Amino acid sequence: MMNWFYTQPVNILFETGGSKNLDAQLEKYAAAASGAPGGGFKKGILICDPIFEQNGLSKKIKEYAGSRLSETYSQITPNPLVKEVDACADIIRKGNFDFALAVGGGSAMDLAKAACALAPYENMSVRQFHSGGKVFEKQGIPLIAVPTTAGTGSEVTCVSVLSDPETGSKVPISNPNLYPKLVIVDPEVTVSVPPSVTASTGLDVLSHALEGFWSRNHQPICDALALHSAKIVFDYLLPAFDNGNNLLAREKMCEASIIAGLTFGLPKTAASHAVSYPLTSIYRIPHGEACAFTLDSLCGINSYAENGRLNTFAKELGFRDAFEMGDRIAQIKKYTKMRCTLSDIGLKEEDLPGFVQKCHHPNMLNNPVELDDNMLMRLFLSKK
Repeated sequence: MMNWFYTQPVNILFETGGSKNLDAQLEKYAAAASGAPGGGFKKGILICDPIFEQNGLSKKIKEYAGSRLSETYSQITPNPLVKEVDACADIIRKGNFDFALAVGGGSAMDLAKAACALAPYENMSVRQFHSGGKVFEKQGIPLIAVPTTAGTGSEVTCVSVLSDPETGSKVPISNPNLYPKLVIVDPEVTVSVPPSVTASTGLDVLSHALEGFWSRNHQPICDALALHSAKIVFDYLLPAFDNGNNLLAREKMCEASIIAGLTFGLPKTAASHAVSYPLTSIYRIPHGEACAFTLDSLCGINSYAENGRLNTFAKELGFRDAFEMGDRIAQIKKYTKMRCTLSDIGLKEEDLPGFVQKCHHPNMLNNPVELDDNMLMRLFLSKK
């Protein structure tokens, strides 16, 4: 017998060109949230990746939002840091902003979610929550999310992954107060994303779909979402990679991204993500590429779990079994020039025992097959 629970508190608007209607959408949502026309969302801060300050997208977003955004925070590294969250939260407090708008990929989303949640806590660092000692109990300022990649799915989860150089850790914070209030998914803003980022973030989408499906905490609604999003990635990632102006492919990958975000939000990710954290923090591998590094191999390893349910999943996608699905992922990684071997990422064989120890992140416990040190060693040695 299976008992399960599903909830999704984030309002989602999927509209090609929708970012151009930001002012009207914010007015509409503010009225709905407050019960009165024009209630709230009057003074906002734009939180965005630094590239958008350079290429003019942040300026356009401010124009699209009318006069609602009066300040910008863009000091965000690819793996957002604890100190960056603290700095952004301090600006929110001092500016007395009543909402934030996050534009960008997973880094901007994760930082914005944590900063908005931290804002009510005077003289506190997010490190106190990052370490697990404190829990967000106060309601932060509302966050509106406009993702520019397809993507991390961060815009529909209550998770923020942060790095802390002082402790050498890159770990997620999970709390219901981290959910954005509204997501506006506009495939048009993903058209300029370069092929390497399209590939890495697209493989992150596939990781979310597959890990959400094979997680020990899987449940029927998320299983159905996993199948839908994985099929889209297999069909449309390479067309989007080959031609960034292919708007249909961009739309479908945005669809896959948001649905994969809903897939893993409750079951949580598993071994691929657990391994990705040290790959990113030590070897600076982009997150999606780091997740994909073991994803193909884990298809085979996890095919034996729970009476082979992953094989049934693979067959529904048109593969012979989970092993053939893993082979297809390996082909996609090669085609898109993702790093596939230990030498590609700079991981030496003699360093493997120490690296394996760093892979025992709590997400590893969600994997349907228990991966001890010996199994992890064999997994990595297969990628020599």
